[in-house]
Amino acid sequence: MSSSKNNNDTSQSTSSSSKDLLNQSLSKNIQIIKEAVGNSNDIVIREFFIGKSENHPMAIVYTDGLADQTAISDFIMESLMLDLDKTIEVKSEALNQYLKDTGLTVGDVKDIEDFSTLFSSIMNGETVILLDGEPKGISTSTKKSKDRAITEPTTESVVRGPKEAFTETLRTNTAMIRRKIKNPNLWIKSRVIGKVTQTDIAVMYINGIANEKIVKEVLERLDSIDIDGILESSYIEALIQDSKYSIFPTIYNSERPDVIAAELLEGKIAILVDGTPFVLIVPALFTSFLQSSEDYYQNFIISSLIRLLRYFGIIISLIVPSLYVAITTFHQEMLPTAMLISIASQREGVPFPAVVEAIIMEIAFEILREAGLRMPRTIGPAISIVGTLVIGQAAVEAGIVSAVMVIIVSLTAICSFLFPAYGLSNTVRVLRFPLMLLAGGFGLFGVMIGVMALILHLCSLRSFGVPYMSPFAPLVPDDQKDALILFPRGLLLKRPRLVSQINNIRGKKPLNNKNNN
Repeated sequence: MSSSKNNNDTSQSTSSSSKDLLNQSLSKNIQIIKEAVGNSNDIVIREFFIGKSENHPMAIVYTDGLADQTAISDFIMESLMLDLDKTIEVKSEALNQYLKDTGLTVGDVKDIEDFSTLFSSIMNGETVILLDGEPKGISTSTKKSKDRAITEPTTESVVRGPKEAFTETLRTNTAMIRRKIKNPNLWIKSRVIGKVTQTDIAVMYINGIANEKIVKEVLERLDSIDIDGILESSYIEALIQDSKYSIFPTIYNSERPDVIAAELLEGKIAILVDGTPFVLIVPALFTSFLQSSEDYYQNFIISSLIRLLRYFGIIISLIVPSLYVAITTFHQEMLPTAMLISIASQREGVPFPAVVEAIIMEIAFEILREAGLRMPRTIGPAISIVGTLVIGQAAVEAGIVSAVMVIIVSLTAICSFLFPAYGLSNTVRVLRFPLMLLAGGFGLFGVMIGVMALILHLCSLRSFGVPYMSPFAPLVPDDQKDALILFPRGLLLKRPRLVSQINNIRGKKPLNNKNNN
């Protein structure tokens, strides 16, 4: 598929005149540009003449702050006004081609024939050269390279492994991935999405390993997006995911280049968005959200134990509060006598039923957690820790909640942060509340109904056609080596079968024999 109808639509300028072709009159072109941008003073238009025996009126147009002033002065203005001014004797009709072949010392030179392309170029930091008597201009690459320094990841920290994270610059991010995968089969398909923001999108995959049907599906979903602006990769995630109303994330994201490179080697597809350090990966499986890049950098036995701990943590975080509510409300006979007496004595002065007590404590913890995130970084942790200790102790002494409830809420809160993927942590915290309500109304029967509904929902989800719970449902025996536990590196010889269906053997060279549009 070519660059798509949507991408043509997104090239529209803010003015209706930007849809027209360039005029032969330089003054008229300049007038249209000024009107289209509302005479904004950051759009610089510099008019001048060159030529030895015949003066050729010209103008350069660029955006101050986006274009590199040094490159414009040294490689465009100096070349045109000093080097060529006294020597050029080319006729006007041949001047455009002469400048591209001889006069300009910058790279990535291309023709511009309409105003939509002109505005797109100058808004991307390029410099446009307009000639009088010529109904087209020249776009030169003068983008200013002013990126945020590459720093350590803030959401996916590891003890052992690379200490670099993506930045907000698209080309920096693609270069970081290419530095890890030095193979010409690593292909990039570009898109521009957002009628107003004109955001650059890059789709990366390894040709010969990625499933061509999934690649085509990703490109078609991106091309179908019709929106005025894309400010972060979450916009793309919400618009292209399969189950838009599911609370579970069906698109994985990461700010670590090594994670994205590993996913690409498994046959998955990366979606990079200019302006954000978080890269999307599709298709996403449930197991991906419980795996960390550090699992593959240490002994497989240790990694397997830690991975099992994460699965155990998700069970504790999800159902332990509801189990406590159900047992203390409806099924006291399940507890040992000594424990039942201890819990009853602690709850003797508590005025609320167990379900209300649990919901109050969970809401209080969520408020403290959110306050710690939003407050200034220097005082946020202190406020959250002090607030938790003070409020918890005061609530127990005041008889509003029992001490065992504080222990359960604290344990579930800690377990919710075991997951490497922050998105899954949010999902689990939200699901605790309906499970507690079911436990308070129907006991263990309600908990089991809730868990069964949750499992059925997970098994019904798909991510770009791939079952979300693979390799558990459907069961894929070969993929169990990197699911619940991790096998030694020498036994991980196959890629996920349902993800990469054309080149499942690791080490087999991808074939560069087809062109994907």
